[in-house]
Amino acid sequence: NMMIDRIDEYKSRRKKRKLRRIVFALLFTGFAVLLSWFFESQVTTTVIITTHAELETDLNANSGLSDQGIQRANSLASTLSSVDVVSGVDVIYVTTYRATQETAEPISRLLDLPINIVDQDIVEDFIESIKNNHSGQIILIVSHPENLSRLVVELQGSKNINTESLSKNDQLFIVTLPWFGKVKTLQLGYGA
Repeated sequence: NMMIDRIDEYKSRRKKRKLRRIVFALLFTGFAVLLSWFFESQVTTTVIITTHAELETDLNANSGLSDQGIQRANSLASTLSSVDVVSGVDVIYVTTYRATQETAEPISRLLDLPINIVDQDIVEDFIESIKNNHSGQIILIVSHPENLSRLVVELQGSKNINTESLSKNDQLFIVTLPWFGKVKTLQLGYGA
């Protein structure tokens, strides 16, 4: 009888140890997943938005860039490549308009990045896609003046954009989306 009691007690202790190991493993795994999620969510996403450069004729005719526009696009590439944080541009988005594509070509070549042509007219869906697919990255968006302020506002950036400044086709808007805190918008001009 005593022998059976000892065997039962041994089995009971063994089950408890096994149970403790399983619980510890589950807690450790859960903690590791939680920690991973926490650090992944603490990234800052940077969105750089600009408009196409000067057109040969007009946007509705799906015109390409004028000579001045080509110079402006090269100036944009030079400006973006010389800014240290921007040398890490991860993805480039343009509209279906030829002018936005031609504006992005010099920086695309310089950084050896493909140009992604997307419909930016449904601004909410486009920005949601950016947030979901490019967290922690630097995204360049070349749009047209009618869409630029809507894109910035949808990113929760500044609502005080001077739309007259967009007619010069030389404005960059850098919107930072931190993991915590206030979204910041910086407007810069670049020359041709």
